[in-house]
Formats: sequence, structure tokens, C-alpha cells
Amino acid sequence: MTPIAHIETPYRSKFGVPRQAGLAATEALVVFEPEYRVGEAVRGLDGFDYVWLLWQFHLNTRGEEKNTGTWSPTVRPPRLGGNKRVGVFATRSPFRPNPIGLSSVRLLSVEVQSSRGPLLHIAGADLVDGTPIFDIKPYIPYADAHPDARAGFAVDAPERLTVCDPDGHLAALTPSLAASLRESLSLDPRPHYQHDPQRRYVMEFDRYEVAFVVEDNVLIILNVSTN
Repeated sequence: MTPIAHIETPYRSKFGVPRQAGLAATEALVVFEPEYRVGEAVRGLDGFDYVWLLWQFHLNTRGEEKNTGTWSPTVRPPRLGGNKRVGVFATRSPFRPNPIGLSSVRLLSVEVQSSRGPLLHIAGADLVDGTPIFDIKPYIPYADAHPDARAGFAVDAPERLTVCDPDGHLAALTPSLAASLRESLSLDPRPHYQHDPQRRYVMEFDRYEVAFVVEDNVLIILNVSTN
């Protein structure tokens, strides 16, 4: 398959990206590749509130690092603490036979008149900046929504941390960017097996590096610097 677009988001690396779409309302931009910058291709899309993005886990290099190209039939979901194995097809793990992701995101607007062709302004994406997108489909509520469906081990929404900025570092960001960063940090970017209150973490967000620690259920911002 050939990517038809890529996404531009504040998430510069995998660390800190929401683990599911819709958990953070961070705004992003879907930019079509030159061959697909055709306004007619998005005609009517502005009549939908949500779209599906079909995309590639392009930073997934586990198979390449092992130099095997093989896949594992079981994985350890973070929601289970990383200690219990379940079938890969019962999870949304990025380490799959085909590294394909699927996200439902809010469509804020469709910008047709642009020097880069049509642009999709979206919110709630769980994608790293530059992620290749293979397809875009409208979200249809009566067909795609199943409010009474069972959710296996992912029944409850993830608990959120309290984010504290005692020294006012977020003042360096625009209000909207600061709000998006707060929401992303509240989702607890740390690997689920790491709970050392002395450990210092650094998250890349937009053009900033955000250093923080987590004590109990409180995330404390230590520093925000430009990178």
C-alpha cells in the first residue's frame, strides 16, 4: 500500500502519545501527499463529525532489531501491567504481523483552499508526528457505534494523574498547547512497569522538552525547554 497522507501532531516521539484515540483532545493536521492533493477527493467529508484513520506504526522496529521479521502470537498489554500475556489479536499492540493502526478522530474542519491541497483539521489523534496514513473513511454512528458492547480487559477508561506545574513552566506555551500538554501528561506517559518516584522523565511535545517526575498519582513538571 502507498500512504495517501501523513499527520502533523505535537507528539515528536512515541513516549507521551495517548494510548488510544480520543483520550486527549490535542489538535493535529492531516496533510495529503502530492498525488492525492485533490479537492474533489474530500467533497462531502465536512458533513461528518468523525473519521477513521488507517495508518502505519512506522516507528515499530522490534522485528528489524531482532533481525527475524517474525511475529509473536501473544503480547503484554500495558493495561494489564505488562505482566500478563494475551493474544495479539485481542489487543491494539503496535507489534503485530502487519503494523497497521486504526483511530477514530474528531474532524474539526476541512480546509480545501490551501497551498498544500486539502487539509483535515482533527482532534484526538494518537499518532506520532509524521505517521503515514493509508486511508480515511467517514465515521457512521449507526454502523460504527456499539455502546453496549463488551470490552474485555479494557472496560474502564484509564485513570488520570493530577498535573502540577509549581514553577509555572507552562506559561511558555500558548494556552491551547498548554491545555493539550496537560491533558496528555494526565494520561501518565510512563511505561506501566515503571513507578520510581525519583525517576526523571522527558517528553517531546511540539518544539519543547518537558521534564517531570511522578509521585503517587501526581505528575510534577520540573522544566519546559525548547529543543
